[in-house]
Amino acid sequence: MIYQISSGQGPAECELGVSKLWDYLQSHYDVTLLDTSQGYYAETFRSIRLYSEDDLAEYVGSVQWICRSPYRPNHKRKNWFIDFQLCETVRTDAFDPEQVVFDTFRSGGKGGQNVNKVESGVRAIYLPTGQAVVCTEERSQYANKQKALSRLQALVQKSEQDQQAQQKNQACRHHTRLERGNAQVRFEGPGFRRA
Repeated sequence: MIYQISSGQGPAECELGVSKLWDYLQSHYDVTLLDTSQGYYAETFRSIRLYSEDDLAEYVGSVQWICRSPYRPNHKRKNWFIDFQLCETVRTDAFDPEQVVFDTFRSGGKGGQNVNKVESGVRAIYLPTGQAVVCTEERSQYANKQKALSRLQALVQKSEQDQQAQQKNQACRHHTRLERGNAQVRFEGPGFRRA
């Protein structure tokens, strides 16, 4: 599963909290870093996207860190909130030509009497997604099948790229939706101990 840790629109202390939560997760779970958005200070992050097979559902929502500000020691605020969200996953299986079904039909256009006698038009359907393309440009069924297969592969890859871009945009929108309060999990102190 893909998760995102975010400081929301919070100050540098929240960005430090993102970094500390990431360190905590690394020491307690099997997690893999996908990408980061750098924070104001070194070693801090505005957001981190990570992958884990472990169930991290208990962290989903608001995570509270109770600590005096390491950047502004005289600041009265001691409660810093971090957002932890489950991201939608995009299926990125490799295109499998074995999963393509061809449907043939008689096509109009160039080809003389051949058009009326032979089913040279081809409709290719990719079974996992239901996407389909039609090819009737060539006079032979074989050539139309090759073109249809190539177009279908490009269509499926484009669709996957669009879904990945949409997933990244959604992750950016999560970055602005941090709920302050109602924390699922609490941590305390500079050592980021679980409360």
